[in-house]
Amino acid sequence: MTRTAPTAEAPNADPVPRRRPILFRREPGEPAWINPAIAAMMVAATTVYLWNLTISGYGNSFYAATVRAGSTSWTSMLFGSLDANNGITVDKPPAAYWIPSLFARVFGFSSFTVLLPQALMGIATVWVLYLAVRRTNGKIAGLVAGSTLTLTPVAVMMFRFNNPDAMLTLCLVLGAYFTIRAIQSDRAARFASAGWMLGAGLILGLAFLVKMLQGFMTIPALVVAFAIAAQAGWLRKIRDVVVAGIGVCLPVGAYAAVFAWWPEGSRPYMAGTESNSFWELVMGYNGLARIFGNSGGGGAPGGASDQAAETAGGGAAAGAAAGGAPGGGGPGGGTMFGGDVGIFRMFNSGFGAEISWLIPAAVIILVAGFWLTRRARRTDDTRAALIVWGGWLIVNAGVFSFMEGTIHPYYVVVLSPAVAAIVGIGVAEFWRGRRNSVTRRTAALALLATVIWSFALMQREAPDWLPWLRWVLLIGGSVTSVLIFVGLPRSGTGSVRRGAAVLAVAALVFGGLGSGAWALATVGNAHNGSIPTSGPSAAGEKGGMGQGAGGPQNGAGGQGQGVGQDGQNQVDQQAGQGQGAQQDGQGQSSQPGGGANGGGMGGEEANSELTDLLKNAGTEYSAATVGATSAASYMLSSDTEVLDIGGWMGSDPYPTVDEFKSMVDDGRIRYFVAGGMGGGGMGESSSSEIQEWVKAHYEASTVGGTTVYDLTKEK
Repeated sequence: MTRTAPTAEAPNADPVPRRRPILFRREPGEPAWINPAIAAMMVAATTVYLWNLTISGYGNSFYAATVRAGSTSWTSMLFGSLDANNGITVDKPPAAYWIPSLFARVFGFSSFTVLLPQALMGIATVWVLYLAVRRTNGKIAGLVAGSTLTLTPVAVMMFRFNNPDAMLTLCLVLGAYFTIRAIQSDRAARFASAGWMLGAGLILGLAFLVKMLQGFMTIPALVVAFAIAAQAGWLRKIRDVVVAGIGVCLPVGAYAAVFAWWPEGSRPYMAGTESNSFWELVMGYNGLARIFGNSGGGGAPGGASDQAAETAGGGAAAGAAAGGAPGGGGPGGGTMFGGDVGIFRMFNSGFGAEISWLIPAAVIILVAGFWLTRRARRTDDTRAALIVWGGWLIVNAGVFSFMEGTIHPYYVVVLSPAVAAIVGIGVAEFWRGRRNSVTRRTAALALLATVIWSFALMQREAPDWLPWLRWVLLIGGSVTSVLIFVGLPRSGTGSVRRGAAVLAVAALVFGGLGSGAWALATVGNAHNGSIPTSGPSAAGEKGGMGQGAGGPQNGAGGQGQGVGQDGQNQVDQQAGQGQGAQQDGQGQSSQPGGGANGGGMGGEEANSELTDLLKNAGTEYSAATVGATSAASYMLSSDTEVLDIGGWMGSDPYPTVDEFKSMVDDGRIRYFVAGGMGGGGMGESSSSEIQEWVKAHYEASTVGGTTVYDLTKEK
């Protein structure tokens, strides 16, 4: 690997630094194909992320309902309320729903306006990553990095879905780009680096408002890279880091202050908390407990505990019992909860097909890069880039590998820019150093590791899916690796260069074939529910809740949560959650046609009677039900407001029994729909008390296979 240095100026050249190229302007000495290739990369990203986008309907109905509420109520948009009447929020900060809510407000609420913002964020992420890598290692490195990100399976899935992770990933890449700009700022410009670091801080503060502490996980790498490689002196570096810290605090502090000072009676209750506190959400089960389990900073809301999770049977049942984010949580087996902790967790059946295809190559490139730049000057661009992206990868992968709380496979989308950037840098530097035997053999080793692991992944995850493809990948990649390792005979300069170019192209094709094929197979599949997974339909059945295509079709569903009948019934029977999820038809919709535009109601025909009933309720809330996903699904299908009792798991203390009775007495709620999350979560909660009160005072009837209580007709 060699450092990328700027072109030397002629002796009489203007001493003012030459401006870098804008967009696709070609520099002297660049190959003619580079700019068309960059344009093709962006066209490919646009096509992959937008093609047949609405196949997933509303995607995650939980978040789609939040966008729906924000599209009609500014207060709902500001706080991330699940319904437009501002009953209770989703159990996340609201920033991820601001842009989709604005889209829906301007263009109308639909599947397309719900999913389009995430796709546009994905396209922007590819472009910003290209710009960041280009600044340190040139256009070829940026091109490979952007193309690799475009065809990373978990990125394809999440940029076509409406979980918060698309916006989180864009914010993190922007933070890295701003930091690189600060590192490269001219020392003579006294405040240039401070401005870029302020921008990095502000965007990472916004990332916190998307997904809380996960938005801060790249900060160590950025600070270390800036401290080592920035051209400024130490006093200026300290100043700039402090400025960046202020930038981080500004959006976080501003939102926390707005939430604290806003009158409680006119804003929604903060889901996932027992005290209606933003900071409790940050430090509790959606914060430190994600890393340390229920022992770190609070457990699941409503008193769910590790003991209760163990009682529920572990695995999927434990996750459901322990609450957690959409989809439940807790350690334990199963794809949806990440499997066992350990250094190889990113390669297991939960995470492997999402992100691990190129991790072996990235690790080899990272080790080789640090070794070969060990004597480079302090401000070396390549080493600075390796610190940024390598530190990003190490910290995030390390936390994901050893965290003991809630984790789902799609979390690792934040690893994809780091892996892609490292691979892009490695490819460009391998090409520059192709005449060096050590560099060439390192490249061969990285390719061989990639094709062997890709073959193993495809064999493990979908052995019946295009079996010929993995053999083509293994044989072609292995042969190419051997030829790179031994080198080409020096028969002539032109022929050697052409042969090297052919080998380079072959290495790129075979190295990216497995990941790219898996990513493209993801495009054709619908993804619904809470925990989507990538890949072909043949691999879908390995997923948990909200798996991609290949999962079972549900019956007449109420909520888009598919723990599975056995796992859910185990929770219901042993953890006191009442009725089994399947009893009221709350299966998982993994394919279109599941009702609510595929968003989770499931069995639209079977629930049409209930949908019509809610549409004609004529009250502020057409109904109330236990659990956020059930409420969200009913809202999407009926276009009415449904009160979410108890938040995600039905265990939040909102509304209290007295508050619910008052709402009923005031005629604000017409129906109570039984089922939901069952009995209202673990232990005692207001939702279980409300359910018992309704059963004791109102007559039950069956509507579309679901038990419904008319709250205007007492016994």
